[in-house]
Amino acid sequence: MSASPTVRPQELVRSDRVHRRVYLDPEIFAREMEEIFGHAWVFVGHDSQIPNAGDFITTSIGAQPVVMAQHGDGKVHVLFNRCGHRGALVVAEASGRVKQFRCGYHGWSFHTDGSLAGIPLADGYGSAIDLDDPSFGMIEVPRTATYHGFVFASLAADGPSLREYLGEATIGIDDLIDRAPDGEIELVGGVHKYYYRGNWKLQTENVCDQYHPPFGHASSLASDGRQFNRRAGDDHGRPVFFGDAGMIDVYVAGVWSYPSGHSSVGSMRFAAEPDGPVFRKYRAKLVARHGEMRTREILAPKHHNMFLYPNLVVQQVSQHLRVIRPVAVDLTEVSVYAVKLKGAPDEMHTEVIRYLNITHAAASLIQTDDLETFERCQRGLATQGTDWVLFARGAEEDRVARSGTITGPVASEAPMRGQFKTWLSYMTDLA
Repeated sequence: MSASPTVRPQELVRSDRVHRRVYLDPEIFAREMEEIFGHAWVFVGHDSQIPNAGDFITTSIGAQPVVMAQHGDGKVHVLFNRCGHRGALVVAEASGRVKQFRCGYHGWSFHTDGSLAGIPLADGYGSAIDLDDPSFGMIEVPRTATYHGFVFASLAADGPSLREYLGEATIGIDDLIDRAPDGEIELVGGVHKYYYRGNWKLQTENVCDQYHPPFGHASSLASDGRQFNRRAGDDHGRPVFFGDAGMIDVYVAGVWSYPSGHSSVGSMRFAAEPDGPVFRKYRAKLVARHGEMRTREILAPKHHNMFLYPNLVVQQVSQHLRVIRPVAVDLTEVSVYAVKLKGAPDEMHTEVIRYLNITHAAASLIQTDDLETFERCQRGLATQGTDWVLFARGAEEDRVARSGTITGPVASEAPMRGQFKTWLSYMTDLA
């Protein structure tokens, strides 16, 4: 579909459906990068990825390449990955440790807080150029904030604080932190990184879509109708997706749609706590930290996963993060990181990595299903026919709390409706 110079976002979103153009139009994609990723709090990384002075990772905030680095004073800085001289990308590596960053074009060097460190043949610039001007450095993004080690950045100088932006959705991070005996997590064990030929919103919609698993992931069931293990300590997978009433029987609760586009889905239905020597050792550590009653609550979380708009998925039960990076209107990168619960037995982290190889590797049982679906959606949306994509399921059962949080039944499309309500607020300058 060709781009339109007169796109009006308010004409593309209705209460229970959206126009297919939101997935296909390059002009809309460019506007999303400017309005959504240019104003929202976007997840950049976790401070455990840069534990030492000089450590860094590279990523993007929308279309803007950035570097997240730990400076010598221990502070985390998020810098635009651009040389203050001729604009070249300074850091090409995905991660590493440096004393200084150096541009490969003319050798300008920068401290890990972005300030200019040195210029070869600096005398050649004469007195007309003030080389102490901060604009010649690697400029820091306007705002950076951290919540339990999760580093977020905003390209907007003004707006709600990170805590205000996350609101009730902080429970997605809080639940994960509570499960760590030492009260902290780490992102260690590598990353699964892949692309799919489809719009970034196809992944964000899928995160809390519990309507699709019985169909999209039917191949993940063994001959006895059980799926693979999803919790450390379990020795068998979950049973069938459907119960006698015809509803999805794996999830004990419904879905939540929070203000600012965040959403979550209820935890899976487990008959009892896991068992085994490793799990008992882990549980004992939780009891020592939290007491018996609180430990029971921690091991029976209300939520299975949480999507923090616009780019972070926190999987509490299966202990991983999924980071969504839009590349083009029809190309998206996804990175999956194993979460290590500090203080838990190492065997539990090994099990998480094994689980992610089953669900997110190239020959996995789950994510490959989703990627095939996303690409089918992208191709199908380009065909002529109806112009509208339907998100009406469960709309008549939405329950709105005073805080603005909406809850719905397990297979409700309330999370998608919430995402597009937020999408429209950014795209029409109402956020």
